[in-house]
Amino acid sequence: MLAFGLTIVRHGETQCNKDGLLQGQKIDSPLSEIGIQQSEAAGQYLRDVKFTNVFVSDMKRAKQTAEIIARNNRTCPDIELVADPSLKERSFGIAEGGRVIEMKNMAKAAGQPLPEFTPPEGETMEQVKVRIKGFLKTMFHRIANEHQDKIQDGGTSLADETDRAQAGLPDDGVLNVPVHALVVGHGAYMSIAMKYFFEDLKCPMPHGLDPSQRYSICPNTGMCRFLITLKCNNVDPALSDVKCVFINRRDHN
Repeated sequence: MLAFGLTIVRHGETQCNKDGLLQGQKIDSPLSEIGIQQSEAAGQYLRDVKFTNVFVSDMKRAKQTAEIIARNNRTCPDIELVADPSLKERSFGIAEGGRVIEMKNMAKAAGQPLPEFTPPEGETMEQVKVRIKGFLKTMFHRIANEHQDKIQDGGTSLADETDRAQAGLPDDGVLNVPVHALVVGHGAYMSIAMKYFFEDLKCPMPHGLDPSQRYSICPNTGMCRFLITLKCNNVDPALSDVKCVFINRRDHN
């Protein structure tokens, strides 16, 4: 068994975010001044939290955010940032570059809830889930290969990390976890990832969390954290257990 922490952070604000425009994949915006400030604040919040691995979408807004967070980190400032295209934002097809309100109207006209609506030429939720599953498989392999010395026989004590009351601290849930991955990505992608974790993987809800908050769009530089346990007996490391520590935390903003 190999236990590790997984902290997922949404990128900082871009001008398109501020203007209410859909970026998706075609619009590769850099961070705005506010987005840079948000990323610096996230980096300061996480500065003493040790990361052993960093994975990031290959889009500018996510890469800038990850670079700023890593630069602020006092335990691993020179860590490698692994850019992975499977972490790109969901494609919104013909709606990209338009206003978010326009896509809401398209969804309403189609009689569908916004998260489930797919504009023409866009990605369905199921297609994004395929990318999420592919990324998790790649990440599990990399982490199992790089941290073979942390693999233990039998069970792990991760339950202790989530069962104790969370103190609202930057290292909640990962204080005694030796392997910790940071993933920097995008809002719509993260919402679908939460749906995958809570519904498909049957991850239990954190104590005291309002269920309606599970799928709300994470704010810019908002954070979600999970504790993952892998079975590493075979060639392919397999998911054994997943627990959620918190979602959409924005204490640093």
